[in-house]
Amino acid sequence: MRELILKMAMSVDGFVSDLSGTNTWMFGADDEARAWNVETLWNASLHIMGSRSFEAMAAWWPSSTDIFAPPMNEIPKAVFTRQGAAILDGARDSWAQAHVAGGDLAEEIARLKAQDGKPILAHGGVTFARSLVAYGLVDRFVLVVAPVALGDGLSLFPPVETPRRLQLVGSKAFPGGAVAQTYRPG
Repeated sequence: MRELILKMAMSVDGFVSDLSGTNTWMFGADDEARAWNVETLWNASLHIMGSRSFEAMAAWWPSSTDIFAPPMNEIPKAVFTRQGAAILDGARDSWAQAHVAGGDLAEEIARLKAQDGKPILAHGGVTFARSLVAYGLVDRFVLVVAPVALGDGLSLFPPVETPRRLQLVGSKAFPGGAVAQTYRPG
């Protein structure tokens, strides 16, 4: 059974995106952090995302020469959308082969987790990530805290009635100031 890992970059003040949805602040030039991120991408057997992230990534990664392009293009993908297979229109290469998941989120995730292979790596956006968190579907959180304060923005976690405890299971600091922290639900 595969576990679901939610990997997100966040600011030191806890935001995964600014209010306009822009996140260019998260892409640093730290070679060690970039190499760690590439390794993290390769350690997945499936990349999952919501429709907006899929559309943006499917337009970018097939022609990108960035260090992240090989794992993003070669590892299978699943997109969670109510648009059906129309989401694949215009997608190229492996992106056009993505599994389209349009049913109940928890049931679709349970089916994907039941398959053999390395972990499932969930990418944002915020709405999709919050849904995974709200339904308790995340087995491991990998939060890369960037050395930037946004002042305001969108939080990864939806409002909760009681504190949600997480257990720190790993931490890695990078020369450029980012820190990757890995948590399991408590």
